[in-house]
Amino acid sequence: MDANKYQELALRTLNGDLDKKQVLLNGAMGLCGESGEVIDALKKHMMHGHELDRDHMIKELGDVAWYLAITAYALDCDLSEVFERNIAKLKARYPEGFSEERSKHRAKNDD
Repeated sequence: MDANKYQELALRTLNGDLDKKQVLLNGAMGLCGESGEVIDALKKHMMHGHELDRDHMIKELGDVAWYLAITAYALDCDLSEVFERNIAKLKARYPEGFSEERSKHRAKNDD
């Protein structure tokens, strides 16, 4: 699915009573919470001996995507722009692909 189409469809389920500032806060908090659920599922697998629950993790990643979509919306940004900016940043940081050396010695203000 196209990222912007996903964002469009995800926004159908956004609480319309929230203003952009509230959507931004809801989105940022939701990203943290849902990311926590992803790592919790992995923790149970790695540390507690559970089988890896792939379906559960995929569902949680979907929740991460939803919160990413509404957070970008609150910033008046579509998901394609988020993705494009991230790839441009990564290409600048790792022009030849990942390098442990470049990772350890990143340029100042390279965030």
